[in-house]
Amino acid sequence: MKKSILSLVIFAITFLMSSELTAQKFPKMDVSPMDAAAYPNNWKESEKLVKVVYSRPQLKGRALDKLAPKDKVWRTGANEAPEITFYKTVDFGGKKVEAGTYTLFTIPQDGNWTVILSNQKNIWGSYFYDEKQDVLRVPGKVSKTKDSIEAFSIVFDGEEDEATMHLGWENTVVSVPVVYEKLEE
Repeated sequence: MKKSILSLVIFAITFLMSSELTAQKFPKMDVSPMDAAAYPNNWKESEKLVKVVYSRPQLKGRALDKLAPKDKVWRTGANEAPEITFYKTVDFGGKKVEAGTYTLFTIPQDGNWTVILSNQKNIWGSYFYDEKQDVLRVPGKVSKTKDSIEAFSIVFDGEEDEATMHLGWENTVVSVPVVYEKLEE
Protein backbone atom coordinates (compact mmCIF):
# COMPACT_ATOMS: atom_id res chain seq x y z
CA MET A 1 0.00 0.00 0.00
CA LYS A 2 2.83 2.38 0.90
CA LYS A 3 4.45 1.63 -2.48
CA SER A 4 1.20 2.44 -4.28
CA ILE A 5 0.79 5.78 -2.49
CA LEU A 6 4.45 6.66 -3.01
CA SER A 7 4.19 5.74 -6.71
CA LEU A 8 1.02 7.83 -7.06
CA VAL A 9 2.65 10.86 -5.37
CA ILE A 10 5.76 10.58 -7.58
CA PHE A 11 3.58 10.23 -10.68
CA ALA A 12 1.46 13.26 -9.68
CA ILE A 13 4.52 15.44 -9.00
CA THR A 14 6.14 14.36 -12.27
CA PHE A 15 2.93 15.04 -14.20
CA LEU A 16 2.48 18.50 -12.67
CA MET A 17 6.11 19.44 -13.24
CA SER A 18 6.15 18.26 -16.84
CA SER A 19 3.08 20.27 -17.82
CA GLU A 20 4.60 23.38 -16.21
CA LEU A 21 7.84 22.88 -18.11
CA THR A 22 6.11 22.57 -21.48
CA ALA A 23 3.64 25.45 -20.98
CA GLN A 24 3.90 28.06 -23.73
CA LYS A 25 5.12 31.50 -22.78
CA PHE A 26 3.63 34.09 -25.11
CA PRO A 27 5.25 37.50 -25.49
CA LYS A 28 3.42 40.71 -24.64
CA MET A 29 1.72 42.67 -27.42
CA ASP A 30 4.25 44.38 -29.69
CA VAL A 31 4.24 48.17 -29.31
CA SER A 32 3.98 48.39 -33.11
CA PRO A 33 1.57 45.57 -33.96
CA MET A 34 1.53 43.94 -37.38
CA ASP A 35 -1.44 44.61 -39.65
CA ALA A 36 -2.50 44.03 -43.24
CA ALA A 37 -4.38 46.09 -45.81
CA ALA A 38 -5.77 44.73 -49.06
CA TYR A 39 -7.85 45.71 -52.06
CA PRO A 40 -10.64 44.92 -52.47
CA ASN A 41 -10.91 45.41 -48.71
CA ASN A 42 -14.13 43.41 -48.38
CA TRP A 43 -13.19 40.23 -46.52
CA LYS A 44 -15.77 38.32 -48.57
CA GLU A 45 -13.85 39.10 -51.78
CA SER A 46 -11.21 36.41 -52.30
CA GLU A 47 -9.81 37.79 -55.57
CA LYS A 48 -7.43 40.43 -54.23
CA LEU A 49 -5.50 42.84 -56.43
CA VAL A 50 -2.96 43.90 -53.80
CA LYS A 51 -2.10 43.26 -50.14
CA VAL A 52 0.38 44.98 -47.80
CA VAL A 53 1.65 43.46 -44.54
CA TYR A 54 3.18 46.10 -42.27
CA SER A 55 3.70 47.19 -38.66
CA ARG A 56 1.90 50.16 -37.09
CA PRO A 57 4.06 52.46 -34.95
CA GLN A 58 2.31 55.09 -32.82
CA LEU A 59 3.20 58.77 -32.49
CA LYS A 60 2.94 58.85 -28.65
CA GLY A 61 3.60 62.59 -28.58
CA ARG A 62 6.45 62.45 -31.09
CA ALA A 63 6.62 64.31 -34.41
CA LEU A 64 6.41 62.46 -37.74
CA ASP A 65 9.63 64.00 -39.05
CA LYS A 66 11.53 62.61 -36.03
CA LEU A 67 10.25 59.08 -36.71
CA ALA A 68 10.44 59.25 -40.52
CA PRO A 69 13.16 61.85 -41.28
CA LYS A 70 12.83 63.89 -44.46
CA ASP A 71 14.98 62.99 -47.45
CA LYS A 72 16.02 59.61 -45.96
CA VAL A 73 14.82 56.14 -46.93
CA TRP A 74 12.21 55.02 -44.39
CA ARG A 75 10.99 51.47 -43.76
CA THR A 76 7.37 52.73 -44.02
CA GLY A 77 6.19 51.54 -40.64
CA ALA A 78 8.06 49.79 -37.84
CA ASN A 79 10.12 46.65 -37.36
CA GLU A 80 10.47 44.80 -40.69
CA ALA A 81 9.93 46.82 -43.84
CA PRO A 82 6.44 46.13 -45.25
CA GLU A 83 5.88 43.60 -47.99
CA ILE A 84 3.44 44.44 -50.75
CA THR A 85 2.04 41.68 -52.96
CA PHE A 86 0.43 42.32 -56.33
CA TYR A 87 -1.65 39.35 -57.46
CA LYS A 88 -1.84 40.65 -61.03
CA THR A 89 0.35 42.87 -63.18
CA VAL A 90 -0.62 46.47 -62.33
CA ASP A 91 0.14 50.07 -63.05
CA PHE A 92 1.54 51.40 -59.75
CA GLY A 93 1.85 55.17 -59.66
CA GLY A 94 2.13 55.27 -63.46
CA LYS A 95 4.66 52.44 -63.84
CA LYS A 96 4.07 48.79 -64.73
CA VAL A 97 4.73 46.25 -61.97
CA GLU A 98 4.66 42.49 -62.53
CA ALA A 99 2.64 40.29 -60.17
CA GLY A 100 4.80 39.35 -57.18
CA THR A 101 5.96 40.41 -53.73
CA TYR A 102 8.13 43.46 -53.13
CA THR A 103 9.36 45.46 -50.15
CA LEU A 104 7.86 48.93 -49.72
CA PHE A 105 10.09 51.86 -48.75
CA THR A 106 9.41 55.60 -48.84
CA ILE A 107 11.41 58.81 -48.76
CA PRO A 108 9.46 61.55 -46.93
CA GLN A 109 9.80 64.92 -48.65
CA ASP A 110 8.03 68.25 -48.80
CA GLY A 111 5.37 68.14 -51.53
CA ASN A 112 5.60 64.56 -52.85
CA TRP A 113 7.05 61.52 -51.12
CA THR A 114 9.03 58.99 -53.13
CA VAL A 115 7.50 55.51 -52.94
CA ILE A 116 9.93 52.66 -53.65
CA LEU A 117 9.31 49.02 -54.54
CA SER A 118 12.36 46.84 -53.96
CA ASN A 119 13.29 43.24 -54.72
CA GLN A 120 14.89 42.95 -51.28
CA LYS A 121 12.91 40.71 -48.94
CA ASN A 122 12.84 40.07 -45.21
CA ILE A 123 14.53 43.39 -44.37
CA TRP A 124 14.60 44.75 -40.83
CA GLY A 125 14.02 48.49 -41.02
CA SER A 126 15.85 50.31 -43.79
CA TYR A 127 19.34 49.76 -42.37
CA PHE A 128 20.33 47.40 -45.16
CA TYR A 129 18.38 49.10 -47.95
CA ASP A 130 20.14 48.65 -51.30
CA GLU A 131 19.16 51.10 -54.03
CA LYS A 132 20.43 48.63 -56.66
CA GLN A 133 17.50 46.35 -55.73
CA ASP A 134 14.88 49.01 -56.60
CA VAL A 135 12.21 47.86 -59.04
CA LEU A 136 10.76 51.34 -59.33
CA ARG A 137 10.33 54.72 -57.69
CA VAL A 138 7.14 56.74 -58.07
CA PRO A 139 5.92 59.99 -56.54
CA GLY A 140 3.27 59.71 -53.84
CA LYS A 141 0.87 62.63 -53.71
CA VAL A 142 0.80 64.26 -50.26
CA SER A 143 -2.30 65.71 -48.64
CA LYS A 144 -3.01 66.89 -45.10
CA THR A 145 -5.75 65.81 -42.69
CA LYS A 146 -7.53 67.92 -40.11
CA ASP A 147 -7.43 65.16 -37.49
CA SER A 148 -4.16 63.54 -36.46
CA ILE A 149 -3.66 59.83 -37.20
CA GLU A 150 -2.00 58.35 -34.08
CA ALA A 151 -1.04 54.92 -35.48
CA PHE A 152 0.61 54.62 -38.89
CA SER A 153 -2.01 53.16 -41.24
CA ILE A 154 -2.33 51.86 -44.78
CA VAL A 155 -5.73 51.68 -46.48
CA PHE A 156 -7.02 51.16 -50.00
CA ASP A 157 -10.10 52.62 -51.64
CA GLY A 158 -11.40 52.49 -55.17
CA GLU A 159 -13.78 50.83 -57.58
CA GLU A 160 -13.38 47.56 -59.47
CA ASP A 161 -9.88 47.41 -60.98
CA GLU A 162 -8.73 50.87 -59.86
CA ALA A 163 -7.59 51.55 -56.32
CA THR A 164 -5.56 54.08 -54.42
CA MET A 165 -3.17 53.11 -51.64
CA HIS A 166 -3.10 55.67 -48.81
CA LEU A 167 -0.32 55.80 -46.21
CA GLY A 168 -1.42 57.93 -43.24
CA TRP A 169 0.31 59.18 -40.12
CA GLU A 170 0.08 62.34 -38.04
CA ASN A 171 -1.59 64.83 -40.44
CA THR A 172 0.03 63.44 -43.59
CA VAL A 173 -1.56 61.13 -46.16
CA VAL A 174 0.50 59.83 -49.10
CA SER A 175 -1.50 58.40 -52.03
CA VAL A 176 -0.45 56.17 -54.94
CA PRO A 177 -2.85 54.81 -57.61
CA VAL A 178 -2.94 51.07 -58.33
CA VAL A 179 -4.64 50.13 -61.61
CA TYR A 180 -5.15 46.66 -63.05
CA GLU A 181 -5.23 46.76 -66.82
CA LYS A 182 -6.73 43.71 -68.49
CA LEU A 183 -4.60 42.46 -71.32
CA GLU A 184 -6.20 42.41 -74.74
CA GLU A 185 -6.81 38.90 -76.01
